[in-house]
Amino acid sequence: MFMALSALALFVSSYVDAASYPGVAVAITKDDQVVAVQGYGHDSGGAPVTGHTKMAIASVSKSFTALAVRQLADGGRIDLDRPVFDSRVTPRQLLGHTSGISDRSLPEKSLAQPNSPAEAVDRARDALLAAEPDGRFRYTNTNYHLAARLVELASGEKFSSYLEKHVFEPLGMTETVAIDVTPRDLPADYSRGFGYAYGFSVPLDEPDRFVAGSDGVITTAADMAKWLAAQPNLMPQDGMGWQEDSQGRLRHNGIWFTGTAGQLLTKSGYGIAVMSSSGVTLGNEGTYALENGIADVLDGRTPPEPSSYRLLIDLVLAGLTLLSLGLCVRALRRPRRFPKGWQVLRFVPLGLMLASPTVLGLLYGGRDITFFQLAHYSLPLVVWLAVSSVMNVSVAVVRWKR
Repeated sequence: MFMALSALALFVSSYVDAASYPGVAVAITKDDQVVAVQGYGHDSGGAPVTGHTKMAIASVSKSFTALAVRQLADGGRIDLDRPVFDSRVTPRQLLGHTSGISDRSLPEKSLAQPNSPAEAVDRARDALLAAEPDGRFRYTNTNYHLAARLVELASGEKFSSYLEKHVFEPLGMTETVAIDVTPRDLPADYSRGFGYAYGFSVPLDEPDRFVAGSDGVITTAADMAKWLAAQPNLMPQDGMGWQEDSQGRLRHNGIWFTGTAGQLLTKSGYGIAVMSSSGVTLGNEGTYALENGIADVLDGRTPPEPSSYRLLIDLVLAGLTLLSLGLCVRALRRPRRFPKGWQVLRFVPLGLMLASPTVLGLLYGGRDITFFQLAHYSLPLVVWLAVSSVMNVSVAVVRWKR
């Protein structure tokens, strides 16, 4: 095991460097025993990341919400197959993302953000009543916002208090909290995560978002080790806050605009949790590869060589920005070569910029994102679209006046 842990530390360190992650924390268990808890790099304040550094686990939080619902179902206070909120949707369908609700029917990031699970239900009322559960998987945070409210109604406790009393405390997770809204409710000892652009990691606040039930758990690697060690007794299930991957392993990943995380249960009995302070960006869509690589090392396989396209993507976008700028300056200095009517094509980049949140959302399975959040996701993409839009509109206006 010592040699495996040594190889593991080398792999994670190499991956952190290749992926430009400022800070990462890892927890590993074997069956119900903690094997390793380790931090790598530094937080946004410059302090070393340790097993006790508070970090976001984003949508990995959904497995905690699902456990709370299952506890109440086991106690007879929630019927997993009985429709809720005067709709045709059942708790099981909410947890499995088969409720019929999607980011298209309720754009949960673009709409005004609720402050509590009760307000989240009010916001989702029309989408709930119109939802037709058809068994189709449509991932949306709204499902788990509603599940959080179910926990409150069934238990008579605030959702975050229920998790603290019935999940965190029994497992000894004393460094873990659940919050409702970012960044408002983040703990005082939580260090901001990072955004990434042009090869630089910059500390950023997470955008204002409602996260109760869906992605609001803040924890440490030490506490995640306790969580993973408890899984053999908690019996996690596919579609109940966990998802089965192509290899039959249970896992769930999470992305914030200022952090990424993931958890994985291997068939050989290992539990793996990873938390990174680097947010989702083009070229960093989550910690899947890191978790898979750790699993390979633990199972005696050689993991793929760590690599990342983040810097390359941003450099390409920087090149496109300079090219757009240069071409438009050149166009301004040359005589008009086409009829005025053709100048309307100069507005295409502006249209692409305005449509970019919708287009990106469609590319990611119909997910919702605001333009402000898109700038967190890829500032170089937004800069290119903005520069191209401004310059092309300027050329169109000048050419029209000549």
